[in-house]
Amino acid sequence: MGASVAADVWAGIVQVATLVLLLVVAYRPLGDWMARVFTPVRHNRIERGVYRLIGVDPDAEQSWPVYLRGVLLFSVVGLLLVYLLQRIQVVLPGDLGLPAVGPSLAFNTAASFVANTNWQSYSPEATVGYSVQMAGLAVQNFLSAAVGLAVAVALVRGFARRKSGTLGNVWVDVVRGVGRLLLPGAFVFAIVLVAGGVIQSWGSGTDVTTLVGGTQHLPDGFVASQEAIKELGTNGGGYFNANSAHPFENPQAWTNLVEVFLMLVIPFSLPRTFGRMVGDDRQGYAILAVMGAIFLVSLSVMSIAELGGGGLATHAAGAAMEGKETRFRDPRHHPVRHDVDRDLDRCGERHVRQLHADRRDDGDAQHDARRGHPGGVGSGLYGMLVLAVITVFIGGLLVGRTPEYLGKKIRAKEMTFAALYILVTPTLVLLATGLSLVIPGVREQVLGTSIFNPGNHGLSELLYAFTSGANNNGSAFGGLTANTTWMNSALGVVMLLGRFVPMVFVLALAGSLAAQDRVPETAGTLPTHRPLFIGLLGGVAVIVTALTYFPVLALGPLAEGLSRHP
Repeated sequence: MGASVAADVWAGIVQVATLVLLLVVAYRPLGDWMARVFTPVRHNRIERGVYRLIGVDPDAEQSWPVYLRGVLLFSVVGLLLVYLLQRIQVVLPGDLGLPAVGPSLAFNTAASFVANTNWQSYSPEATVGYSVQMAGLAVQNFLSAAVGLAVAVALVRGFARRKSGTLGNVWVDVVRGVGRLLLPGAFVFAIVLVAGGVIQSWGSGTDVTTLVGGTQHLPDGFVASQEAIKELGTNGGGYFNANSAHPFENPQAWTNLVEVFLMLVIPFSLPRTFGRMVGDDRQGYAILAVMGAIFLVSLSVMSIAELGGGGLATHAAGAAMEGKETRFRDPRHHPVRHDVDRDLDRCGERHVRQLHADRRDDGDAQHDARRGHPGGVGSGLYGMLVLAVITVFIGGLLVGRTPEYLGKKIRAKEMTFAALYILVTPTLVLLATGLSLVIPGVREQVLGTSIFNPGNHGLSELLYAFTSGANNNGSAFGGLTANTTWMNSALGVVMLLGRFVPMVFVLALAGSLAAQDRVPETAGTLPTHRPLFIGLLGGVAVIVTALTYFPVLALGPLAEGLSRHP
């Protein structure tokens, strides 16, 4: 028994080491490639055809309000199209005999996929057919990721440009993000996943006889193509209800490693892109160091919390086993890496988000989906850069100097945008949670239908749902029933506001920075590439999150944990 445990531990260590090695190998080439993609070059023939089709001038630079209008218009059109596809599903090819999706659920799903959240209040294989999966959900997996990437690049340009009133062209950034990065990458890795056993079929499925003599229907579908982009674009969700815990989505240990790698590779490579575009690779390494430190600390803390979960059943099993993926490794020794990768990646932070153990119900291991890093594609980088702005402002206050970051002064205007960005998510989370518990009629529906577990754990379920939605993460506690009119509608609104209101402040900050000239460095300038700043930035990220959420966490998961361990 001891030898088996030791083997499992070392196998887990080897998997983590392999993942880190793959990310290190990809960091420079992928980061450099993304910098070239978003640096002005000639448009290729396909791109020029797309620009003519949508009627835009690819060489026209845009101010931040125009850039923002493009982001919002593009996303609203996507929202309406995904909603429409679900409502008319019965007349579409490949509907599998499924009825049209109801209004509130269709809105929730459309908002979720447009906001790069991919929250699923339904079982996909029993709710949506092939046309909706491919033309609606899979397409938004590409487009929502490209939008987040475009906004991050616009903020980086704000730091890099001098006395400029423009941030680039949103249509060019989205088209290049899809055509030169996401689409080629998803195509290659879809083939890899097919080779690993992930299904890719137009068939209607197969009926099989179970071990107890019953009949079970095994559905088919275009799974590998959607699996590749849902991971690469940090979208999350899944073709099946069990997501990547389903063997048709993730059949082998090495495909599991590939999917985790895909979730992390773009967010962890974007700091390199940032460093290249601002002309100082050291700045990229500094951001990467903070992201990596938060990731490793979160992985360690979550593993300890998971293994130390309370309850007789938990201790008897050796870990919190409910909803766990057990095909690849004993989860007592390898319990939460995929979950932490997913939640800190917003793949769920912008964003899973709902892979292997999303449906487990362990209050002690309340995930940190509130301010995860490396974050989603694009959103993780611009979220960290906003925190960097706040950090240099605090540093300037400590030494009595006007704070500067990358040669740009951080004035009251910039700090206002950064502070508003930080306040959006907790405001949405707390307001939505509170309204769900005080509005007459809604309260009874939530307590009577949505929340399975009463008391502190029930509050944790509800709080986590809105936290996950506002942060565009998309995971949920297993005891929450979210497919109700109120929860579908409220979560849909929260997901949209949590995605696009912060983008308003990010682009406004980018525009303000781009308009400035670069300030020369002096002896009093705070170096933002050294360990002092890295530690300060990591501390600010943790402290801001802790101070924001601690009061409500004390009423839910913390109170529950203390009640289990008096």
